[in-house]
Amino acid sequence: MASFKIHTIESAPEAGKPLLETSLKNNGRIPGLHGTMADAPPLLAAYNFAHQQFMATSLTDEEKTVVWQTINVESDCHYCVPAHTGIAKMMKIDDAITEALRNETPLPTDKLEALRTFTLAIIRDRGFVSDAETQAFLDAGFTETNILEIILGAAQKLMSNYTNHFAKTPVDQVFEKFAWEKKTAVAAE
Repeated sequence: MASFKIHTIESAPEAGKPLLETSLKNNGRIPGLHGTMADAPPLLAAYNFAHQQFMATSLTDEEKTVVWQTINVESDCHYCVPAHTGIAKMMKIDDAITEALRNETPLPTDKLEALRTFTLAIIRDRGFVSDAETQAFLDAGFTETNILEIILGAAQKLMSNYTNHFAKTPVDQVFEKFAWEKKTAVAAE
């Protein structure tokens, strides 16, 4: 069984040290995910770049949250769901949106629900989304550019979710109060 290390600035490979210094500067701490990724500095650099680019998309903060949390929940990421719950609070996202995403219940608007449905289709169908599903997404008020932006968000989440699955990264203390477990379907009797 693999045993991944969560690096500090001192223990990180040389190329990872400046990346962790930036994490500390930007977050006031080094997130466990970043400390883990620092063992492969190109991964942490790519993740940070993907995050910066996703933040620069035309999606609203609510829409970014829907993309991130839809993927986190679908991927059953024990680390990212609590982290993005805290991030959503910092972004002042309505708690009703956060709870609907965490619990896989309908979102408060048809447009956000269309975004979640389409994001799930991209993930579940590995990008082979039907023309009808794509048209429904576009009819909900989104654009072809938004499709490409969701792909960017999915790439970012693939890096974090998969790292956390392998490393079993402990949830950062600041996000422990948002701990989450995926609800399992109740078997029909």
